[in-house]
Amino acid sequence: MRAPLQARIVEWLVAPGDVVRRGDVLVVLEAMKMEHELRAEADGRVLELLLASGEPVQLNEGLLHLAPLAHSVDASAAPTVASERSSAEVRPDLQAMRERQAFTRDAARPEAVARRHALGLRTARENIADLCDPDSYLEYGALAVAAQRSRRSEQDLITNTPADGMVTGIGSVNGALFGPERARTVVLAYDATVLAGTQGMRNHQKTDRLLGIALAQKLPVILLAEGGGGRPGDTDMPIVAGLHVGTFAALARLSGEVPVVGIAAGRCFAGNAALLGCSDVIIATRGSNIGMGGPAMVEGGGLGTFRPEDIGPGDVQHANGVIDVLVDDEAQAVAAARHCLSFFQGRLATWTAPDNAALRDAVPENRLRSYDTRTVMQGLVDEGSLLPLRTGFGLGIHTALARIEGRAVGVMANNPLHLGGAIDADAADKAARFMQLCNAHGLPIVSLVDTPGFMVGPAAEAQAQVRHVSRLFVTAAKLRVPFFAVVLRKGYGLGAMGMTAGGFHAPVFTVAWPTGEFGAMGLEGAVRLGYRKELQAAAEGAERDALFDGLLAEQYAKGSAEQMATTLEIDAVIDPAHTRHWLVQGLAGAKLGEPSATRFIDTW
Repeated sequence: MRAPLQARIVEWLVAPGDVVRRGDVLVVLEAMKMEHELRAEADGRVLELLLASGEPVQLNEGLLHLAPLAHSVDASAAPTVASERSSAEVRPDLQAMRERQAFTRDAARPEAVARRHALGLRTARENIADLCDPDSYLEYGALAVAAQRSRRSEQDLITNTPADGMVTGIGSVNGALFGPERARTVVLAYDATVLAGTQGMRNHQKTDRLLGIALAQKLPVILLAEGGGGRPGDTDMPIVAGLHVGTFAALARLSGEVPVVGIAAGRCFAGNAALLGCSDVIIATRGSNIGMGGPAMVEGGGLGTFRPEDIGPGDVQHANGVIDVLVDDEAQAVAAARHCLSFFQGRLATWTAPDNAALRDAVPENRLRSYDTRTVMQGLVDEGSLLPLRTGFGLGIHTALARIEGRAVGVMANNPLHLGGAIDADAADKAARFMQLCNAHGLPIVSLVDTPGFMVGPAAEAQAQVRHVSRLFVTAAKLRVPFFAVVLRKGYGLGAMGMTAGGFHAPVFTVAWPTGEFGAMGLEGAVRLGYRKELQAAAEGAERDALFDGLLAEQYAKGSAEQMATTLEIDAVIDPAHTRHWLVQGLAGAKLGEPSATRFIDTW
C-alpha cells in the first residue's frame, strides 16, 4: 500500500502478522497539521512495515506490504485490528453537546415553568411548538447566555439565562395548507421565565440576525413580544446606554416588505412594546398589559406608583386601536396568528361558499332601519375565513381579512349601527391604515358602502376631522391592488367617495344593490337646504310635513340605484345574491401593480 499524500507517519496501528479487514485503520499520517487515516482496501495479513513512526513519506511511496488471506489460513485465530466504536455508544463530544443543550429546554427549569403555568400562561417554547408545524423549527442561538460573565459564574448563566431570554429561529407555519416553501416563517419569542423576558445584548444580536434573514429571504415574522424592555444588568459589553442597537430599525425596515404579526400576553413594556408596535397586526390576550413604560419607568419619571396591571390593560388597548385581535389566552392568540399569516401565504385550493340568497334580506326594506353590515361580510366570503381587525376601535367602519374562492382579500364596510354609518376621524384612520396593509401585501380590497358621508359638526372638527378623513383619499390614490365597491344602501357625498377609492369610477367596478340611494349629501339635508324657501312658505305642521315627505320621495327616486346606473355614475345594479359572483369574476381578471420602492405600513 502506498501513501496517498506527502506526509509524516504519526502512528502505526498494525504490526507484521496482524490480520486486517477491509476498512480497518492501518496507519495515521499527518500533513499541514491535519491527521489522515489510511484504511485497508481489502482483507489481508500484514507482511512488512516499510517505514517507522515519525518518518516522512512522499506521495505514492510504499508504506507496507499486505498479503491476501489464503483460504487455508484460519483468520479467526490470527490477531486483528480493534473494531470501531459500537453504534450504540455516544462519542464524548456529542454527549457533551447534548448535556449542554439540555439546559435550553423547559425540562431543565421545572420551577420556572411551574411559576409560569401558575399564572395561566405558557412558556415561549410551548407557544412555538403550538405555532409551528411539528419538527420544523430550527433554533438559532440556543446556547447564548446573558452578557453577565463578569458578575456571574458560567454555570449560573447556563442554568438561569438560557438563550439569553429569547428563542429565535425559523419554522414552518401552515405547511399543510401552503407547502414548505411558503410556510417558512421567522419566529421570535421573548422568554418571560428568563430575566422577565428583558432585552439583553445577546438577544438583540440574535434578533438582528433573524430579522436580517427575514428581509433578505422575504420571510414573514411572528413576534411573541412579552417582556419588560431593556435590561440594565448586562455588564460584559463596554457601553453606556446601548442606544446604538439596530434591532428597532431592523424590524421597522420590514414594514411593507414582509408580513409581521405580533403577539402579546402577560406584560409587554418599553422596548418589547416598541417592537410589538411595529407589527402589521397585533394579537393580544385580555390579560395582557402593553405600555411604552412599565411601573419602574413610570415611577422613575415621577409620574406616580402603579401596578403593572394598571398600565395598558387589554381592554384599554383594544378600544384605543393598539390591539387588532383581542383573544382570551395564548392558545387562541397562536391560532389567530396562524389564521392571520395564512392570508399572506397564498390561495387555498378548497373552500365553502355561504348561502348567497340570504344577502337579499340583509338590508331592511325600511330605509331608515339600521342593520349589521358584518352579516353581509360573512355572507360574501368563504365560510370560516373572516378575520375582523381592530374591532374595538373606529367603530364606524368594519375591517377584516377574508377569502373569496380561496383568494385572500381585504374587506371593509360602513357600520350603520354607529353614527348611522357616518365616517369619523377614528374610522377614517382605521380604514386608511387597512388599505395600506392590503396594498403592501397585494390583497385586493372589497368595500361595502352604506354611509351618509363624513361626520360633521363642531365636535367632529375638534378631532382634526379634515386631516383624518383625507387619509382615505391620499391612501387610495396610491393603491396598486384591485379595488371593488358595492353600495349596499346609502352612498352620499365625500364619505361615499372615500369608501370607493376616491370616486365611483376609481374602483375596478362600482355596483349597487337595488336598495342603493345616492346624492351629493344626505337626502333629508338636501331637501331642507335646497327647498328651504318652499318649506318655510308652507304652514307649519301637517302641510309642511307633507311637502317635505313629497320632496324627499322625489329626491329618493332621482337618487335611486337605477337612475345612477342610467347616467353611468355606477357600473351596474345587481341582485345581492349575485354579489359574490361579481367579485369572483372581477378578481379573476384584476392585476396587481408594481410595489412602491418606499412602501411601508403606518403603525397607526
